[in-house]
Amino acid sequence: MLVFRRQRLRTRAVARNAARTGFVVIDRRLPVAVSAKRLLRKAFPDHWSFLLGELALYSFVVLLLTGTWLTLFFDAGTTQSTYRGSYAPLQGLPVSAAYDSTVHISLDVRGGLLIRQLHHWAALIFVAAIAVHMLRIFFTGAFRRPREINWMIGVTLFLVTLLEGFCGYSLPDDLLSGTGLRTANTIVMSIPLVGSYLAFFVWGGPFPGHVLNGRLYILHVLFVPGLLIALITVHLILVFYLKHTQWSAPGRTNRNVVGRPLFPHFVAKSTGLFFLVFGVLAVLAATVQINPVWEYGPYRADQVSTGAQPDWYVGFLEGALRLMPPWETAVAGHTVMWNVLLPAVVLPGVLFLALYGYPLFERFVTGDRGEHHLCDRPRDRPTRTALGAAGIVWYAVLLAAGGNDVTAFSFHLSVNALTWLFRVLVVLGPVLAFVVTKRICLALQSHERRLLTEGQETGEVVQSVYGALEPRHADVAPERLYRFLVRDLPVPEPAPGPDAPARRRLRAALSRWYYGRGVRLPMTPEQRRHVEEALAEPERGTR
Repeated sequence: MLVFRRQRLRTRAVARNAARTGFVVIDRRLPVAVSAKRLLRKAFPDHWSFLLGELALYSFVVLLLTGTWLTLFFDAGTTQSTYRGSYAPLQGLPVSAAYDSTVHISLDVRGGLLIRQLHHWAALIFVAAIAVHMLRIFFTGAFRRPREINWMIGVTLFLVTLLEGFCGYSLPDDLLSGTGLRTANTIVMSIPLVGSYLAFFVWGGPFPGHVLNGRLYILHVLFVPGLLIALITVHLILVFYLKHTQWSAPGRTNRNVVGRPLFPHFVAKSTGLFFLVFGVLAVLAATVQINPVWEYGPYRADQVSTGAQPDWYVGFLEGALRLMPPWETAVAGHTVMWNVLLPAVVLPGVLFLALYGYPLFERFVTGDRGEHHLCDRPRDRPTRTALGAAGIVWYAVLLAAGGNDVTAFSFHLSVNALTWLFRVLVVLGPVLAFVVTKRICLALQSHERRLLTEGQETGEVVQSVYGALEPRHADVAPERLYRFLVRDLPVPEPAPGPDAPARRRLRAALSRWYYGRGVRLPMTPEQRRHVEEALAEPERGTR
């Protein structure tokens, strides 16, 4: 026993010395020690909202793991054969190799349905986490300099994720996914001049063709995942290089970074989040059925399933298509299908163009060229917050309109009446959301001004010498006071003269619309000096 113990100790010593020698050899040639120390001591914010990006990252990890397993069993071929599997209702039906392999994975491969549903749920959570992460960045102003490029990379990542989701959704070749491909074919053909040629090239002939499924499979398992990995890598490198933004609090300024070090605090928290995400997805996959393709049946071009809705992230396109009136125009013997072109081509194009260009637009409105590392509170930017709320309501209305037939059937309503209701809501809903949200933000600012001038109520009531009963007030806590006062509010640009260039007059008008109705908080000269110091722009290379 003693001999074995000595042998183990000797082996450990040899391994320890070998590791130390290898590290020294590498460190003498590469700055490993300095870089590792700097990396491990990097400060990460401890607010929960900064974990939304990691939620997307870990969902993507689950997608890669489950997707790799599924490729071992899936066949993307479209060759027709007679179904001979274990699901009796499909016996004898002609099915494609893609549909046959999907049903085989779901019902015959041990654990196949669990992995397949885990993959699908991870995809939905991945897209949702990216969307919510982008909303957090938008509402807090984390897209401003020096993070404009990273915002655009995030928008590109979201766009590529939608493409990846559509490719995976279409692969099983069931009746539901085939209906989605029929819609996609119509959208492509609605593009003027080149639509029919483009559709013929993509599908390899008239719809449904025989080559698209193989092409989608290559995109889904090779090109798009590679692009996603590249974009995520660049995004994370920029996050490390530019540092995180942070919420204003005592000790946190525009020139420093305050948070927990990467190791061990952030590593422990992030690891726990990964297992939590994996566990929640596993529970969803085991208990909540999603996309039961064996119930839909194989795709046939002359059939369509009732209640056919795509996954939620492209549901707004379905809703826009259903709400658009049947407008068409014949020009020189060619039909321009406005009822498809506008909602399914122009609308998403304008949406992503607005997402890409918003940081530049806000910089134009403010004329601000400085760096910003403190998060804005949404209430302090009421117009931006109201625009975001209007966009969310607009999207929600279109998403609900994508299921108008299911809603009408479930609640015994008229589809036509429901469609007209959604047409009204898609116009008035965002406007109402904008007005209400802006008023709420201004009301919250006014409430903070009253707290600063009168103090916060303590819950005690005192009686004056004259018999009057009055609530007792106390000064605002230092941490709340810091959060109230340290806010970066641009000053509205004054109206230029009538002879000023149109660009300057436009910027002045937009600036007054954006920031003209903010509530200014009272500050002492000393408090104003501290606020200016906290908001001062950092020197290059000091943060």
